[in-house]
Amino acid sequence: MKKIAVILMTLTLGSTVFAQKIDFDKKLKDLGVELYAPTKPMANYVKAVRTGNLIFLAGHGPTFADNTNITGKVGKDLTLEQGAQAARQVGIALLSTLKGEIGDLNKVKRVVKVLGMVNCTENFYDQPKVMNGFSDMMVAIFGEKGKHARSAVGMYALPQNIAVEIEMIVEVED
Repeated sequence: MKKIAVILMTLTLGSTVFAQKIDFDKKLKDLGVELYAPTKPMANYVKAVRTGNLIFLAGHGPTFADNTNITGKVGKDLTLEQGAQAARQVGIALLSTLKGEIGDLNKVKRVVKVLGMVNCTENFYDQPKVMNGFSDMMVAIFGEKGKHARSAVGMYALPQNIAVEIEMIVEVED
């Protein structure tokens, strides 16, 4: 009986480990997300800094592969839904930089912390709902590893009138 229990426990633990193995590049493809070569910084800074197992990603905007951005104020030029789409696009930009930095998104252990800044009118109060466009995508891609601590704040203006700017801290494997 003990032998059967050990075999069942081994099979259960083995299948749990197997179930946790996810190919994040395949997951991106399944979700229709295409990463691109990271764009160059706009000034005298770098887009990512690694210290130990943490990657600190500089603020990114909703940039596309052709280096254009989603611009405008949420609540005036953009709807809440368009703002959430802009936040999702920032996620693609951040993941593009992250992949360029670490080479393989399968090294991601956890999305740790996110700061989301929404370019919005003074009477717009749904910054967290805008940031859900980003957060929902991270969870769709990374599952539990994509759940993160987050701040979502409104800004009077952002560089080049971008709709959203997001910073991210990610823990990676050695």
